[in-house]
Amino acid sequence: MTSAPSTQQRLVDSTLVCLSRHGVSKTTVDDVAREAGVGRATLYRYFPNKQALINATFDSEVVRISAAINDSGAAQIDLEEAVIAMMSVAAYEVTNHNALQFALLNEPDQVLPYLSFEGGERFILLAAAAFAPTLARFLPPESVLRSSEWCARIILAFLVPSVQLVIADEVVVRDAVRTFILPGIVTESQIALHKESVSALQN
Repeated sequence: MTSAPSTQQRLVDSTLVCLSRHGVSKTTVDDVAREAGVGRATLYRYFPNKQALINATFDSEVVRISAAINDSGAAQIDLEEAVIAMMSVAAYEVTNHNALQFALLNEPDQVLPYLSFEGGERFILLAAAAFAPTLARFLPPESVLRSSEWCARIILAFLVPSVQLVIADEVVVRDAVRTFILPGIVTESQIALHKESVSALQN
């Protein structure tokens, strides 16, 4: 039996609903409180203002999407397939995220602080953590952080609206991983060596 979400999580979930419906600039704390079924006083016990709600919702979504990315990679036994699986999930999550898409199309200025300069670096660190556990199974320790950050930076490219229709196609994602992402992670000799070791384990 699944337990009911905490009041704090319910407020975060309700913020996401309101952002999808109204956008960042038009969503109010009253909207969120109403959606969550609580009073303003209760909301303010958890979040001092609207910006705190937005920040918490952003962090919650990064954690959720990161977990989905990590889970998809964990199910693979081949480096190439693992990266393809993780990037496919990342592409799906980005292109099908209603609140994010609304903001990117209607109020990109509200999203930029999270994706550029200090906010962008924080996003990269959070997103890189989703790739690290899987990549650590295939790469030497000294390469994991750099490779994880490289994958995270590719996700930032997914956030460009003109790119999203392309990367939503799984075949295109697979080709992009082979052409642009894997070469930034490992050398051709490392890829060949890894495939040989995987083949040996399977035989």
